[in-house]
Amino acid sequence: MNETTPAPGRTPTPIVVTGGTGTLGRLVVKRLLAAGVPVRVLSRSIPDAAARRPGVEYVAADLEQGDGIGAAVAGVDTVVHLAGSGTGDELKARNLVHAASAAQVKHLVYISVVGADRIPVVTKTDRNMFGYFEQKRAAELVVAESGIPHTTLRATQFDELVWLVAGVMAKLPVIPLPRGLRAQPVAAADVADHLVPLALGAPAGLVPDVAGPRVYDAAELLRGYLRAVGKRRPIVRIGLPGRAAKAMLGGANLSPERAVGTRTWEEVVAEQVGQRAVEDGDAELPGIGRRGGGRSRTTGRPVKAGR
Repeated sequence: MNETTPAPGRTPTPIVVTGGTGTLGRLVVKRLLAAGVPVRVLSRSIPDAAARRPGVEYVAADLEQGDGIGAAVAGVDTVVHLAGSGTGDELKARNLVHAASAAQVKHLVYISVVGADRIPVVTKTDRNMFGYFEQKRAAELVVAESGIPHTTLRATQFDELVWLVAGVMAKLPVIPLPRGLRAQPVAAADVADHLVPLALGAPAGLVPDVAGPRVYDAAELLRGYLRAVGKRRPIVRIGLPGRAAKAMLGGANLSPERAVGTRTWEEVVAEQVGQRAVEDGDAELPGIGRRGGGRSRTTGRPVKAGR
């Protein structure tokens, strides 16, 4: 029997997805529904009717305050914990684990980040720059020590997040970029493709990472963004202090042996260029040109790949 298909003759219990309205969450929910699994999305507030996906049950709960979590996880066997904000993740995990334990949840699936266990966050400087990794590691330990059978998957930075960060940085007249910083961005869709079979399978503890197909210097990623949006910005390489920065610059955020992602940064840029061309009446963008393409994997919209 395929792991991603419920057993015949058995009505599966809903799978609870925290963060089910986010970038990764929406993709996970879509794949679970396609596998014939009922889904219950836990979010701080219930989306407007127009934003709800048919066949999904939405429940309001506050992971930070602990309100409503017990009712949200009642009667389910599996919880997929995707909600995270970079701050307060440990507390949110503790509140979720408390409710899941009381509800006798049989499988808790957690998404973490590559480098969570390799980037030491010791000083205030470390925390200001890389506190996200500290929070994800703390949440990992909460899950691992909960007594609930669990699966933890670490992923590298999402393409979608890298694109957003590049957009923020491109607003500066001069872009400061850490010298030697590298990244291995992965498509959220690729992470969802790996995560859903894990959620439908047996608890497996810490599983192999999911990382993008290539390691890039951060300047290469940023220049790709700038070309795509038709901007020019000088990039100034700077040093970073602290043990966390040293680990980061040494590649602790990378997983080249797990380059299982399928979408390169060049494809991300081409897709974004195509979308801009469609929105702008198929205008040719500076330094990019025009070229026939297919459809966006994530949006289904027609795109044109840049040269």
